[in-house]
Amino acid sequence: MTFLLDEIALATARLAEAGVPSPRTDAEEIAAFVHGVRRSELHNVTDADFDALFWEGIARREAREPLQHITGRAYFRYLSLEVGPGVFVPRPETEVVAGWAIERLREMDVASPVVVDLGTGSGAIALSIAQEIALAIVHAVEVDPDAYRWAKRNILEHGQGRVHLHPEDLADALPELNGQVDLVISNPPYIPPGAIPRDPEVRDYDPRRALYGSGSDGLDEVRAVERTARRLLRPGGFVAVEHADEQGTAVYLLFPEDNGWRDVRSRQDLTRRDRFVTARFGQE
Repeated sequence: MTFLLDEIALATARLAEAGVPSPRTDAEEIAAFVHGVRRSELHNVTDADFDALFWEGIARREAREPLQHITGRAYFRYLSLEVGPGVFVPRPETEVVAGWAIERLREMDVASPVVVDLGTGSGAIALSIAQEIALAIVHAVEVDPDAYRWAKRNILEHGQGRVHLHPEDLADALPELNGQVDLVISNPPYIPPGAIPRDPEVRDYDPRRALYGSGSDGLDEVRAVERTARRLLRPGGFVAVEHADEQGTAVYLLFPEDNGWRDVRSRQDLTRRDRFVTARFGQE
């Protein structure tokens, strides 16, 4: 065993004691980042090449700073995205939401589907759709200046000229596309005011604007998504909106048949918790 692998074992124990959910993985990711290799290549790092900056990264993770802030990268589906302070770190549960949208787009008899991502953050959903649906035209909407800058960087790297970034509020975005959009998707802020996220990585590092929704139930932004989707979608178009696991029923009820919604469904993530609501607009 090399010196680096010994140090990773010690770091794993430290991270586990600090309550980090995936201590071995995080220790290896930090080691790989610091030494400029893949995790599978860590055994090739010689003792002479060991970099003590590894322990600086471990100390930051031990303090529950997000791994993605330390490495500057977040992995989402097939993408490696730049992230850091000021932007929400995309989560695995949101990959399920994006996956549902990608499946619906593949089923559509539309040569070049038009997609709107409301509150794009890092651009994770918008860029995944553009990458996996070859002819999709994707509009990413982000009003927060810090998040907008991160999205712009990622779109320049991955957008292939088919992701268009708009510095607009999700409540009144893109009136020029009214009635022309095939799919609207959003992971808006939805935590109720006064609620405290369990994980320190979320509570202490993710931007509050990306976490906390407006209104007594935190769902005013979801209500805005419903209104905007109703305005943007063509007849037969789809919407998907993420929510907290205890908000499934409440969000389901925000898409009533009287507003033109059909096939409203509450859908689960990989842990079988309610995670997002989908609906089809205005077509029997």
